[in-house]
Amino acid sequence: MKIKLITVGKLKEKYLKDGIAEYIKRLGRFAKVEQVELVDEKTPDRASQLENQQILEKEGERILSKISDKEYVIVLAIEGKQFPSEKFSQTIDQIMTSGYSNLTFVIGGSLGLSPEVKKRGNLLMSFGQLTLPHQLMKLVLVEQIYRAFMIQQGSPYHK
Repeated sequence: MKIKLITVGKLKEKYLKDGIAEYIKRLGRFAKVEQVELVDEKTPDRASQLENQQILEKEGERILSKISDKEYVIVLAIEGKQFPSEKFSQTIDQIMTSGYSNLTFVIGGSLGLSPEVKKRGNLLMSFGQLTLPHQLMKLVLVEQIYRAFMIQQGSPYHK
């Protein structure tokens, strides 16, 4: 299985990089993980709604250019479906057993995601109604992916 993480914006904080690297290393026994960091558009302080829409469109085009038709895409969006860890683990297992070998997760930038990216997603997923910085969200996501594989193995890690 191959897992791709597409994120908008460059990860800068060392402690987040270190945490993400640790979980990606742990995930290596279950899947090959590819990270795709895309440039985020500069957003003016008092951007108009039209400017924000144009930024989302540009970022959305970059995201979609990194996704093939054969990938199962989970888009992180606040309006998405929420899962307990066990159900998330079952969902990943069902995706893998239904013929997909490429699983892609998408985390948008500070303005979120374009409607086109959300439409491309096979599943919209939410980690709750809290707004988290996309760099922190990436760490939370890789930990939960690792947890999902550990649940599938019956490991006590997830408790």
